[in-house]
Amino acid sequence: MASRSIFVNLRRASNTCISRSFCSGALIESVDDQEIDDLKSRILRVRLPKRSVTNVLERWVHQGNHITISKLRQISKELRMSQRHKHALEVSEWMLAHNEFELLDSDYAVRLVLMTKVFGIDAAERYFEGVPPTAKTSETYTALLHCYSAAKLTEKAEDLYEGIKDSKLSLSALTYNEMMTMYMSVGQVEKVPLVIEELKRRQVAPDIFTYNLWISSCAAMLKIDQVRWILDEMRSDPGFTEGWERYINLANLYINIGHIVNAESNSLVETEKGITQSEWITYDFLIILHAGLGNKGRIDQIWKSLIMTKQKMTSRNYTCIISSYIMLGQLKEVGEVIDQWKLSTAEDFVVSASTRIWNAFRDIGLTERAQDFRTLLIQNNCDPLSS
Repeated sequence: MASRSIFVNLRRASNTCISRSFCSGALIESVDDQEIDDLKSRILRVRLPKRSVTNVLERWVHQGNHITISKLRQISKELRMSQRHKHALEVSEWMLAHNEFELLDSDYAVRLVLMTKVFGIDAAERYFEGVPPTAKTSETYTALLHCYSAAKLTEKAEDLYEGIKDSKLSLSALTYNEMMTMYMSVGQVEKVPLVIEELKRRQVAPDIFTYNLWISSCAAMLKIDQVRWILDEMRSDPGFTEGWERYINLANLYINIGHIVNAESNSLVETEKGITQSEWITYDFLIILHAGLGNKGRIDQIWKSLIMTKQKMTSRNYTCIISSYIMLGQLKEVGEVIDQWKLSTAEDFVVSASTRIWNAFRDIGLTERAQDFRTLLIQNNCDPLSS
């Protein structure tokens, strides 16, 4: 199904750690790439998957250089972020082969995920069986759960999840997020609240990903009163941050502007090419999540992926992405989306839609954002005050 392939593309990297690196542009310009000859640079220059980075590591040591495990973890992370899983696995294997390194549970967890990506789930399961008992912690169990979830192996994931629940392991929100992500990806949204019940029973603190999955499932089933209740609960959560405030505001804007109301039944109308209304809502909340996190780059990727599917967008989709960019102060992108909307096969762009967005930002007290948006609309000949 086309909708499932969209979700798979959008899901990638949604459960990985968010990383930002800062560097001085002036410094980079002043240093010729050829002069950089540290271990990381040598490994990153090995582009072809068939080539081995193990040889690079051995040569580095043979030349009398020292390697720290923290440096290897950093290099492995960069390789994974670049989708260079085979090379990242080679770094992991090199760490394991050298007994002078003290491995953490996270090292075993990363290796499990890499084994799945390079050799498949069977190889990961065999590796997990050989992991030292002391390293079979919530982190490594959750990594295996992630592998099952990503492969949509529902039965295996549920069996492992039940085993984890029966254990005495101390769990984090990540374990529950993995199960909810899988249920969302296979269309079993009705099972998400059951995971939330277990999380609360175990008194595990939810994070913003937990709330987004919970809210997305309720919105997908058009249980809008429940969505509003969850948003109120977020405000009183001890983990409440500025990012959560952005998320809550955008979620409320999305519901109000999009006129999403409670459904009398769970039977949702199919839109073109098999994409259901519930699935579109899920994609929209993924955008809202990353707007709350301030991840403009991830929003760009999601929106680009949605456009490339050639599916017919609705005004709700456009108001969601526009509101998210406005919240982050990205007016250039807002203008680009408005232009796309005007040229798209979606329902005609109307001033009333932009007026609802403008009014919504004013109503929640973000008058500066509202004024910036109005200025942009005037430039696009659709002033909300002229209607």
